[in-house]
Amino acid sequence: MPESIPPDSVGLVEPRCARFDTALTLECGRSLPSYELVYEAYGRLNADRSNAILICHALSGTHHAAGYNSPSDRKPGWWEVCIGPGKPINTNRFFVVCCNNLGGCHGSTGPTSINPATGEPYGADFPIVTVQDWVHSQARLADHLGIDRWAAVAGGSLGAMQALQWAIDYPQRLRHAVVIAAAPRLSAQNIAFNEVARQAIRSDPEFHSGRYQRHQVVPRRGLMLARMLGHITYLSDQAMRAKFGRDLRRGKDDFDFHYEVEFEVESYLRYQGESFVNRFDANTYMHMTKALD
Repeated sequence: MPESIPPDSVGLVEPRCARFDTALTLECGRSLPSYELVYEAYGRLNADRSNAILICHALSGTHHAAGYNSPSDRKPGWWEVCIGPGKPINTNRFFVVCCNNLGGCHGSTGPTSINPATGEPYGADFPIVTVQDWVHSQARLADHLGIDRWAAVAGGSLGAMQALQWAIDYPQRLRHAVVIAAAPRLSAQNIAFNEVARQAIRSDPEFHSGRYQRHQVVPRRGLMLARMLGHITYLSDQAMRAKFGRDLRRGKDDFDFHYEVEFEVESYLRYQGESFVNRFDANTYMHMTKALD
């Protein structure tokens, strides 16, 4: 955390948890008898509850969109640049809510949660959830918070798909949908990239058909490769060329590299993959990419 909190930060924030004991019927035909959604909130809800904004996260995002969870945090929430006093999503004016999606791995009910029917983690048995399922669960969260209508629902990528779905399913419950860098559906090529990422995870010897928690292991190599592949799709060829070009890590060709990192882009991808496996669950990644498909 910086030595002093910037004046345009929401500062220290604590996650909250909402529990729902009414079954949620999912688009896949299965249902969850109960579930929890972890969320953060910034700013104050006004008297007529008309100033609330819902932030929807992308594939690997979390509920921690702004501020710091502890004084030892090195980095703020993932959308710190946009959320805070005087920022585009101005917490002096708006009450801002961001939840970890159902099926996530950062507190909301998902594959790492205990299945009440078995007493073990759901793992691969967690039902497939869709963008529409997320929106229905978020509508229940709005009810829990006493919010009849969002001033806006906003997000980027998979988060923007949720904003779009909100406008389709609950047009009377939001005034604006802020849809950033998204499409109503993926192309065949996008789906193909996601399938290669899932196969990388499945082919890891430590995956154990999604029941790796029973074996107290993590399919690190498969998840790392999946994330590396994903990052290639997050940047266009032009953006990657501008960011890395053909720059070498040592400034010259290394003809005795023995399969080590040589180009800067290789270093970037490996770092992204290695850091991801320490904060994300493989089954959750499988589920999130299916929802994206």
